[in-house]
Amino acid sequence: MTLTKFSKFSWVVLGWTILVILWGALVRATGSGAGCGNHWPTCNGDILHQPQAIETFIELTHRAMSGGALILVLIMLIWAFRAYLKGNIVRKGAVGTAAFILLEALLGAGLVLLDLVGDNDSVHRAIAVALHLLNTFLLLGIMTLTAWWASGGKRITFKEKGLWPVWFLLGLAGVAIIGMTGAVTALGDTLFPARSLAEGLSQDSDPNAHFLIRLRVIHPIVAVLVGVYTLNLVRFVYPQLKSKTGQRFALALAGMILIQWTAGLVNVVLLAPIWMQLLHLFLADLVWIFYVLLAANVLNTEA
Repeated sequence: MTLTKFSKFSWVVLGWTILVILWGALVRATGSGAGCGNHWPTCNGDILHQPQAIETFIELTHRAMSGGALILVLIMLIWAFRAYLKGNIVRKGAVGTAAFILLEALLGAGLVLLDLVGDNDSVHRAIAVALHLLNTFLLLGIMTLTAWWASGGKRITFKEKGLWPVWFLLGLAGVAIIGMTGAVTALGDTLFPARSLAEGLSQDSDPNAHFLIRLRVIHPIVAVLVGVYTLNLVRFVYPQLKSKTGQRFALALAGMILIQWTAGLVNVVLLAPIWMQLLHLFLADLVWIFYVLLAANVLNTEA
């Protein structure tokens, strides 16, 4: 792994993007998505709006951080085209990163403009939140690969890799589904908070409960199934890893799965406090990133 100025910058951009994602979760958890009304890119109709409420401050901060991420990705894109030759994989990664962060911005704007924020508990909001999370994971994935390739990582290939591409694609798809169901679950926890664990369990088993409440049971089931699958994938792939870096990624992924299970259980017992929701999302981002890095290490052209 070779760290150049560009690769270091790329890892910094990835770190900043994770912070933006976590602040976006804070926006949802505090009901601050409507802090600027249904106006975008203006805030309550003003270009330069002075926040009078904490919800507006939280929303404006998220918009400012998102704008910073867009600028950083633009710098990365221009830098990649100046530093790497045509056809280089780092260039392609930078283009993909720019495309997904633009889509991320559009999805965020759509939530505001379509009033899918605040107390909105519609099916449309649940679908939008899930798709937003999926794009977030795709953005983190291509951003991670770009930084990895810039640090000396090789191109990914599916040729002569047996069934490993299938196993990793299934695992990554599973983690994406965990994230999407988790986003919907977090929305339900925000809009329909339980005052006790017993009340929460009672809500989950009530056939007349709101669909966001009834969907909460899906997330932990998927998380356990995909987690078990991933731990077995790591167990089988670890002996075949030739590099110490790949072995570290495998161990990190397995460890993150176990930590995330623990965090999920704590989140349920504590009735999903905001700080725990943010930690749970942060760990989910790390699981996804280590999954991508392990896949890139196993499926590269020199493995």
